[in-house]
Amino acid sequence: MTAVQGVGLGLRWEFIDELVDRTAATGPLAIDFLEVSPENTMKRGGVQPARLAWLAERYPIVTHGLTMSLGGTDPLDAGYLRDLAAVLATLRTPWHSDHMCFGFAGGRAMHELLPVGFKLSSVPRIAERIQRARDAIGLPLAVENVSYYWHPGRAELGEAEFLSRVCEAADCGLVLDVNNAYVNSINFGFDVDDWMRAAPLDRVVQIHVAGHEWFEATETGIGEARGPAGAADADAMIIDTHGADVADPVLALLGRVLERTGPVPVLLERDQNIPGLDELLAEVARIRAICATA
Repeated sequence: MTAVQGVGLGLRWEFIDELVDRTAATGPLAIDFLEVSPENTMKRGGVQPARLAWLAERYPIVTHGLTMSLGGTDPLDAGYLRDLAAVLATLRTPWHSDHMCFGFAGGRAMHELLPVGFKLSSVPRIAERIQRARDAIGLPLAVENVSYYWHPGRAELGEAEFLSRVCEAADCGLVLDVNNAYVNSINFGFDVDDWMRAAPLDRVVQIHVAGHEWFEATETGIGEARGPAGAADADAMIIDTHGADVADPVLALLGRVLERTGPVPVLLERDQNIPGLDELLAEVARIRAICATA
C-alpha cells in the first residue's frame, strides 16, 4: 500500500492517454494521487487496464466504488466482492470506499445512487453490511455521504446524525463529500455548517469536491440548465452533476472543514463536460492552495 495525501484527481478515460504520455515524458505531474472506480476496469482486457497498472506504479492510488449498495436490502454480491478484492490488491489502495445509498432492488441494478431512509432501525442493518463487505475485501472500508433530492418516507434522524451512528456502529471511515453536503443544504434549506458540526468529522479519511449546476425545476420535473444565475431563481434547484468547476461556496466550505479535520487527502471529481488536463491541473492547484491555508 502507498500513502495517500495531498490533493488528487479522479481518473477518467477522457484524459488517461494524455496523462500516461505526459508522465512518460516528464515524470509524475502535479497530482498527489489518483482515485479509481474499480467497476470501470474489473474483468476488462485491452489497453486501458494496462495503462491503469502503469499509472499505479507512478502515482498513489485510492479506490472508490459505485455498486456495493451498502444501504440496500438485497444480499451482498459475493462474486463481485471477490473480484473487487483482487483488483484492490493489484492497485495497492490503503482503503476502499463506497456510498451510503442503495443501487439494487429486487436483483435489478438501478444505475443510480439512491438515498436510504434515515431510520434508527436501518443503522444496525447497514453497519452489519459494511462490516461484512469490509471482511470480504480485506481492507478498511469508508462510506460517502450522497446528494439526494427526495427522502424515502419520514426521517427519524438528520443525515449527519445518521452517518455518525452508522460509522460508529460499523467502526468505519467517512469519505466526506463537501459538495454533496452543500447541494443538499441548498435544496432542503438547512445550515451546512450545522450539518458539519453533527457529522462524524473525526472519522474522515478523505474529502471529495466537485462541481454542481442549477436547473429549472417544476412540478413536472427538471428542465433546462440555468447556469450560475440559477441560484437567484425561485423555480430552480441545484444538481450534483460533477460537470462544472468547484463553486466558490464549496471551496470556502472545504477550507472550514479542513480546519477541523486536519490534513486529510482531498480529491477533485469531474465526470461531465471534462476539460483538458491542464485545466484540471489548474483546479487541483487551486484546491491545494486552500488546503495549505486551512
